[in-house]
Amino acid sequence: MAFDTTERRRAPRIAPLSADVYSTGTAVAKESSLQGLKAQARKPGEASFFYADHHFQHNAVKVLPGEYFVSDENMIIMTVLGSCIAACLWDSRARIGGMNHFMLPDGDMADASGRYGSYAMELLINEMLKLGARRETMQAKIFGGAQVMHNFTTMNVGERNTNFVLNYLQTERIPIMSEDVLDIYPRKVVFFPVTGKAMVKRLAHTHPETLVAQEVRGNAAIVAKTTSGGSVDLF
Repeated sequence: MAFDTTERRRAPRIAPLSADVYSTGTAVAKESSLQGLKAQARKPGEASFFYADHHFQHNAVKVLPGEYFVSDENMIIMTVLGSCIAACLWDSRARIGGMNHFMLPDGDMADASGRYGSYAMELLINEMLKLGARRETMQAKIFGGAQVMHNFTTMNVGERNTNFVLNYLQTERIPIMSEDVLDIYPRKVVFFPVTGKAMVKRLAHTHPETLVAQEVRGNAAIVAKTTSGGSVDLF
């Protein structure tokens, strides 16, 4: 299955996969070497797994559960999701974008962690503001919230995460431009922070128990491997 982009529809909450085109504009994006990205000091919770993505021909960073990444450079931000949510925010004027990856809507107030949506969303917005973005020109794309375990009937974590991010963005008046949420499929998401373009691939639903266990442990690389099923462009 090839990568597809998403377009938000008004009626269903789950948008079908379709074209989602953004102009690259005339601004020239900064681009750092892979070694330069790896050498930079990183803040707590900031993603730091950098690699060369040969499919997209860009430097890339992998966002693990509980992490975030913000950039105004010509690169890609990638993650793999099960019941977790990734919010991709983009400032169309400043051409700054970022992604987070949270596991639960909220937690203990004493535990300020990117694993929880209430902290992860504020962290992502604040880091974008520090880089020069403005809240009033931000827009969002959201992914994940899958019910990857069929026995989660009384407490669907994916649904809780999805409802949280929808309500949060509505409260903050950040419009959701597109989404691919809920259902049963794990997802691989690729986000281009300069153009705001997001691409998603639904992965084979083969070993949900392994997916959940590895997502909780924060190992996105193993998640990608165990859910590939021959349908994933490996990164």
